[in-house]
Amino acid sequence: MKREYCGNISEKDEGKTFTVEGWVSEIRDLGKLKFIVLRDSTGLMQVVAHKDKVNAKLFDALGKISEESAVLVTGKVKASKQAPGGREIVPEKLEIIAKASPLPIDVKEWGKTEISKRLDYRYLDFKNPKVQAIFKIQSEIANSFREFFKDNGFIEIQTPCIIGSSSEGGTELFPVVYFEKHAFLAQSPQLYKQMAACSFEKVFTITPIWRAEKHNTPRHLNEIRQMDIEVAFTDEFGAMKYLEEVLRFIVKKLNENCKKELEMIGRKELKAPGAKYITYAETVKLLKKNKVKINDGDDIPPEGEKKLGELFPDSVVFVHDWPLELKPFYIFPKSLDKKEKMSKGFDAIYGGIEISSGGQRVHLPELLIERLKAKGLNPKNFEKYIDSFRYGAPPHAGWSIGLERLTAIITGQENIREACMFPRDRDRLTP
Repeated sequence: MKREYCGNISEKDEGKTFTVEGWVSEIRDLGKLKFIVLRDSTGLMQVVAHKDKVNAKLFDALGKISEESAVLVTGKVKASKQAPGGREIVPEKLEIIAKASPLPIDVKEWGKTEISKRLDYRYLDFKNPKVQAIFKIQSEIANSFREFFKDNGFIEIQTPCIIGSSSEGGTELFPVVYFEKHAFLAQSPQLYKQMAACSFEKVFTITPIWRAEKHNTPRHLNEIRQMDIEVAFTDEFGAMKYLEEVLRFIVKKLNENCKKELEMIGRKELKAPGAKYITYAETVKLLKKNKVKINDGDDIPPEGEKKLGELFPDSVVFVHDWPLELKPFYIFPKSLDKKEKMSKGFDAIYGGIEISSGGQRVHLPELLIERLKAKGLNPKNFEKYIDSFRYGAPPHAGWSIGLERLTAIITGQENIREACMFPRDRDRLTP
């Protein structure tokens, strides 16, 4: 008999016989009455057997099932007010496909087991419906991101994850053995997406990146999935507009397609974010006024990001016109004046946390060489990158968003590890 999914069985199916497969999420033994609740990717289905109404072998088999065992059940559907979804199956056939050993963690009560142990058994943690809801939401975020940019004339590109020199300057790189050469895990697709945008005009990518920073906080990971765009013939404000619009689109799609998952984790319908544009100088003054410790020329501290989230709730806060010294070498100066100290870079803060940084890029080869030197970097290490702008490279701009961080914000998780399937940080390399 063809398999049916638990969540697809409805009132019209009462009296029909179906085969369902899934995992045993609950077991109850009331003597002459045995219950199991079966879970598959679509929902739950209760299976109930009365000792006097099913064959003895099947009834005994129900008593030997362990939680999270994978089973096949064939039986007749009947109405039941107490059962999940108002229906249950009276079994005629039962097959234990894969018996589960005793579970080392509680997969029913989310948060009952500390996160470090749950991550040790992440493959079991995924069985919790709330954990599943987080990653179904994350999947929708990534799909919506792709849909938005494909509909807006972008093409998806794939950039290398092994590179010969730093993408952004600095030393936070993981070295890799690459034949006889020095190589590193990419800390960003930055340089490659710029080169692609100068031919394809509008590009996006979702790619893993690695950062060898030795922090250990609830906000940071050493391997993340990054959602990036790059657009030719635009400036930083054009790029910010795309970010503003894609976030609204993602929220709209989540409300349409993930209502059940949002409810599962206690989130009501998401509000489409507004946008607040504010300069770096104005931001520093505003934060000082609100008693956040920050000086001119400082990066915005976490407490400052949190305060901006409080001051502008339900909005993406675009802090633009940053000091040039705080931004990477590829961010364009505010002007071509040699004494210019401000840049065309920006940060985007949403839910009290920075979700993105970006800006207009340097597309002039001589200026790029100058900016590399100003950052203490050797232009020879970036020769191919610099040369790519010698053949009609237009002004262009872009940004990146961390998929895990955005997922954590939208789902209300305080620890980003809740929004990463298999986190990689300073202490964790397995499973």
